[in-house]
Amino acid sequence: MAVRLLQGSDALAEAAVTAGCRFFTGYPMLPFTGLLESMARRMPDAGGVCMNAASEIEAVNMTIGAAAAGARAGTGSCGQGIALMQEAVAEAALNEVPFVLFNMARGQQDYFQCTRGGGWGDYRTITLAPRDVVEAVEHTQLLFHLADTYRAPVILLGDYLIADTNMSVDVSPRDYGPLPAKDWALDGSTGGTGSSRQIWSWDIGKANRPGRGPDGQWKHIADKFAAVAEAEQRHESFMADDAEYLVVSWGTSGPFVDYVVEELRAEGVRIGSFRPISLWPFPEAALAEAAAGARRVLVYELNAGQMLDDVRLSIPDRSKIRFIGGVSIDYSGMRQGELLQASAIRAAVRRVIDEGD
Repeated sequence: MAVRLLQGSDALAEAAVTAGCRFFTGYPMLPFTGLLESMARRMPDAGGVCMNAASEIEAVNMTIGAAAAGARAGTGSCGQGIALMQEAVAEAALNEVPFVLFNMARGQQDYFQCTRGGGWGDYRTITLAPRDVVEAVEHTQLLFHLADTYRAPVILLGDYLIADTNMSVDVSPRDYGPLPAKDWALDGSTGGTGSSRQIWSWDIGKANRPGRGPDGQWKHIADKFAAVAEAEQRHESFMADDAEYLVVSWGTSGPFVDYVVEELRAEGVRIGSFRPISLWPFPEAALAEAAAGARRVLVYELNAGQMLDDVRLSIPDRSKIRFIGGVSIDYSGMRQGELLQASAIRAAVRRVIDEGD
């Protein structure tokens, strides 16, 4: 075990390098900038390349180029920069080019962006939302594995708390099992010999290497993401077994909610929490089971109610669902405002309890 005290951005960079990432690029935008700087410091010693791109669009397309050649690659930004990358992310999903996209978000405004995407076509992106730096290190290594397993771009949805918090973390390599060979990777074959390879969202192929064609390729993509939706749901429950009140939150809000749950449990309130770790695929069945015995399901997130839609789709009796979060952004625009504190969460929970049946 290699436990080190690291700032979040440095920990993510260490995890990415440990996972085998050897190409990284991005355009500075807080709070992603710290990760880009950390990768720039770390990559030369690892034998990799880190480039400061001229824009987010350039960054994601350079990443696709490196990944298409078989390298483990990553890029990132925060919500505004990720928005510029969405067309390329969609193309990569349909072309089946794997890489990790780090969204070091400003608050919790990017749930829709990561789970619904802004590109075209029938694609989804596996999105993991860590609760702290320790989990972010684990998720980073797991996401590089999932990207190669499914040949797909995947997302780590962090934020400024992940980027700027110092924690002791285990940065030793994780073993997630064998991976399929990258026999699809472009190897530079050219010259009209008929042996060159191509990666294309329609997979029409060549005379001596016929592909699936548009209909076959898109059905293949649809089947793949249907399988991912079944296999890669992740969640965590806390004191939820006998809960009358179940609070659902995601990402770095989770520890604040768990603190309030412990406080109220000590006062005799039967309350628990549920945290989807994979925002897509959303752990629908697990949430439905956890909420089955609850009188109220309280959704806490710091936006106008984005995960709220997935909670409503998961729980048959929507009448028990209450939204206790809200828009909460400080003047810098990069941090979450006054609602991200235990006293605010506790007051919101108490209001629901006091409303009774």
